Amino acid sequence: MYAHIAEVMKRPALVRLQPDLVCLRFETMKIYSALGAVRHLLDSGAVKPGDTLVDSSSGIYAQALALACHRHGLRCHIVGSTTVDRTLRLQLEILGVTLEQVEPSNDLRLDQELRVRRLTEILRENPSYHWMRQYHDGIHYHGYREVAEALDRELPPGGVSLVGGVGSGASTGALATYLQEAGRDVSLVGVQPFGSVTFGSEKVPDPDMIIAGIGSAIPFENVRHELYDRIHWMNFACALSGSVELLRATGIFAGLSSGAAYLATHWQRRENTSRTHVFVAADTGHRYVEAYAQHRQAQSLEALSPREITSLDELKPPWSTASWPDVSPRPRSG
Repeated sequence: MYAHIAEVMKRPALVRLQPDLVCLRFETMKIYSALGAVRHLLDSGAVKPGDTLVDSSSGIYAQALALACHRHGLRCHIVGSTTVDRTLRLQLEILGVTLEQVEPSNDLRLDQELRVRRLTEILRENPSYHWMRQYHDGIHYHGYREVAEALDRELPPGGVSLVGGVGSGASTGALATYLQEAGRDVSLVGVQPFGSVTFGSEKVPDPDMIIAGIGSAIPFENVRHELYDRIHWMNFACALSGSVELLRATGIFAGLSSGAAYLATHWQRRENTSRTHVFVAADTGHRYVEAYAQHRQAQSLEALSPREITSLDELKPPWSTASWPDVSPRPRSG
């Protein structure tokens, strides 16, 4: 029996789709991150029941932090993107969360800058609030240790190729780190939208991009770039095609980042058959119904292939990929 619904919702399902292909499917992945971080803050005395936690979110972290605060008797204040939809807004309202949404914008950088600016104002006006800093504080790695331990127990012996949206860096980075600590040979593959500064695609816009949660317009300290072996940059059309085929082939209804990860994994399996390939489905597809409504425009995965690049200057939609150590910017000398 569980003590709180958050403990149920955080637990992922491992779904074996092929002998060498596994989906790590979450209802909402960041509950692990939020619960682990909040528990650490309470245990260390950094916060106490009744305190207010505040952060910025494009959606799923808002729900995760709200549930973690509800679980532990804390207050919650969220500065949200316009991507926080009515379904989530109503849940947050009933859970007692104070939600502010920034002005609508088609510019990811402006959206994130507006949220950061408002957070700064809130913290100046309320110095007792604790800023969770989901993008920058390493405590968000802690909650994923339990997931990595479950993966290590359930997966067959041997190497693992782990594929997932990068986002804040905590999920894929933590899973790879803890699997490596368990003695696994891990190849970490990150998925990015075009327009994201995290892996250098900020000069390549995608006007249809609505998968902002896996990218960023500002640097995230929780992204440990050295952990990633390969990066796939995809546009909306590729992510949609992956999501539609994931649902059609497996019955898994997941978000656009999951579809992008599935498509990347489809390609990775053709390149390397010696590993177990695990892709992360971070949330369900309910937030993306309008995208799924375009399912007739989805392409066959066999018709899609990435452009292999050797320099970030070669980045080009709809899909580019590279060995990250080979294209990562080198520090300037002198």
